[in-house]
Amino acid sequence: MDDNLAAEQQAGAGRRARGDRGGASARRAARSGGGPGIQQSYFDRKIKVYEVLDEEGLALIEGNADLILEEIGIEFRDDAEALAMWREAGADVRGERVHFPKGLCRSLLKSAPPVFTQHARNPARSVQIGGNATVFAPVYGPPFVRDLDGHRRYATIEDFRNFVKLAYMAPSIHHSGGTVCEPVDVPVNKRHLDMVHAHMTLSDKPFMGSVTAPERAQDTVDMAKILFGDKFVEENTVVINLINANSPMVFDETMLGAAKVYARNNQATIITPFILAGAMSPVTVAGTLTQVLAEVLAGAAFTQLVRPGAPVLFGTFASSISMQSGAPTFGTPEPTLVSYGAGQLARRLGLPFRTGGSLCASKIPDAQAAYESANTLNSTMLAGTNFVLHSAGWLEGGLASCYEKFMMDIDQLGMQQKLAQGVDLSENGQALDAIREVGPGSHYLGCSHTQANFQSAFYRSSIADNNSYEQWQAEGEKRAENRANELARRWLESYEAPALDEGIADGLKDFIARKKESMPDAFT
Repeated sequence: MDDNLAAEQQAGAGRRARGDRGGASARRAARSGGGPGIQQSYFDRKIKVYEVLDEEGLALIEGNADLILEEIGIEFRDDAEALAMWREAGADVRGERVHFPKGLCRSLLKSAPPVFTQHARNPARSVQIGGNATVFAPVYGPPFVRDLDGHRRYATIEDFRNFVKLAYMAPSIHHSGGTVCEPVDVPVNKRHLDMVHAHMTLSDKPFMGSVTAPERAQDTVDMAKILFGDKFVEENTVVINLINANSPMVFDETMLGAAKVYARNNQATIITPFILAGAMSPVTVAGTLTQVLAEVLAGAAFTQLVRPGAPVLFGTFASSISMQSGAPTFGTPEPTLVSYGAGQLARRLGLPFRTGGSLCASKIPDAQAAYESANTLNSTMLAGTNFVLHSAGWLEGGLASCYEKFMMDIDQLGMQQKLAQGVDLSENGQALDAIREVGPGSHYLGCSHTQANFQSAFYRSSIADNNSYEQWQAEGEKRAENRANELARRWLESYEAPALDEGIADGLKDFIARKKESMPDAFT
């Protein structure tokens, strides 16, 4: 399969050199704001990060996290192998609770890479994880969708494939993501095969694997070997995977099993405490940061016990809750402070950082969804996040993937990428020739500099309406979500799949067919 992959990559490079973007329909999609031939594979942030903690504050939180690890401990449940590995490494294991000598976790993490590449089947789409790079990935996990007809319903495999297609076409999305929605019309024990297959065949961007059972993680690795070749997977990272701590201070058998599969195969894991502050962590920012750091240290260090050098990310997902109803809230100040602080802690630890996205609690893509998502996304960028999950499509506190919000979010992601470029201080950026040409009392609309730069000077939204009231009225008084709906429909109509070697495609189909035939359907 290595030769097949090389041939496919060479063919893809030839198509790119010729300017072939997939036919007339793909070119039409590009003109309307989408298309697989026009985006960066990731982007480097040139603006500074925002830091809320000084050295004293960081040292205080790190010291408190060490106390948690040593005195309270972290539970590694229902995994005798994990407990044995910790015992051999020098930890104090009491039942299922592991107590860590000061410095043990940090010492183990010295082998984890601060920067690595996740390879895509199209080399031009490979992404850097770490450093100043930021990678945007779609929403992850919702069981419901809000569809293009305005209905809230359970997600299907067709919805899943549609979101993969939209992410493939989105210029500001760099990654295909993982469980972009949960396709409940496919048996639980088999749906991961269809989901991973969709990422592999409907897109050529990097993707995430299954973590709902160790054997499903192994299926992801086996499918990746068909796609990339055994040797390539052994030597490179081709899949990234979300491993959630069961906060407070527990890692369960499912997550540990998946983490072991991926780490042993040199594939990346994102160790992420899933925090609803006030329920799963203390109500204070400092207390939440302390618990987050302790959980990440234990989980990330475990991957290095499994395989030193395995790629691992410092992840955090922090939300506050309504102290009246217990419902999660988003876009609020406290989780923003957690994101900023966690970013600082990750950089001190030398690990790539994951947080944030376009999060909201709204049930529809309305003003609440917009301002909560904007607040979250802005802090995500300023925190210096390397891998951004839930970048587009999140609605209803993560219970629903929304087509219209997906399109509105990717528009905002494009703006954030333009902001991250910082100030252009080149000769063209200084624009002295323009100032000399125009002089006092005239205007810049017709000057040479404006004519040379007008197409790229300002970000142009694919959703916003900046025309006059009269023109907006004449065009049907469309709201932002109406325009997003129309754009999503156009993209899906014009979608064309990226080419895939026929032998690889057949190999994936055969693997899936054999796996499905080997077990009865299960819906729990």
